[in-house]
Amino acid sequence: MYQNRVLSVGAEFPAFSKKAVVSLERDQEFRTITHQEHRDNGQWLVMFWWPKDFTFVCPTEIAEFNKNYDEFRDRDCQLIGASTDSEFVHAAWRRDHDDLRGLRFPMLADTSKSLAEELGILDAEEKVAYRVTFIVDPQGIIQWVSVNGLSVGRNVAEVLRVLDALQTDELCPCNWKKGEATLAV
Repeated sequence: MYQNRVLSVGAEFPAFSKKAVVSLERDQEFRTITHQEHRDNGQWLVMFWWPKDFTFVCPTEIAEFNKNYDEFRDRDCQLIGASTDSEFVHAAWRRDHDDLRGLRFPMLADTSKSLAEELGILDAEEKVAYRVTFIVDPQGIIQWVSVNGLSVGRNVAEVLRVLDALQTDELCPCNWKKGEATLAV
C-alpha cells in the first residue's frame, strides 16, 4: 500500500528550480522560480498546491489567494501556486478563466512531479498533488503544513492567520488573531 510521507514542520523545504507562468503578456509569460528567491530576500514563503488545472474547486482557491495577494505581500511573504500541470497548461487556463487572468503570483509547473514527490504530496492513484499549503520561514524551514483531500477547498483566511501567528515568534492561543494578546510565559 502506498503511503504519503508529507514533509512537515521543522524540515527544510526542498531545493527546486521550475518554470512558472508569471504573466499573460506575449514573450514574458514564463520565468524560472527557485527555492532560493524568498531566502535571498529574507521573506517568508507560502506555496499552495492544487490537483489539476481546468477543474472546479481549484480556481476558487487560486482566485481567493489572488484577492489576498496584498495581505501576503504586506507580511513580507512570497506567494506561489503550484500543480503538476505544465507551464503551457497554466498559461492556457489563465487565458481561459476570467478569475485567473489577473493573477499577481506565479503558477509553478512541476511537470516532472519531482518537487511534489519530494514533498510527499502526490495522490497514489492519479499522481496529482493534494491540496497542500506550506508556510516556510526565511531560512527555508517548513513552519506549517495543511493537507486537504482532492475535493475540499482550503481557507485562505486561516493561512493568513497562521502566518501572522508564526511571525510573532510568540505563543499564540487557540483562535488567536493578529492584534490580540499573545501568551506570556
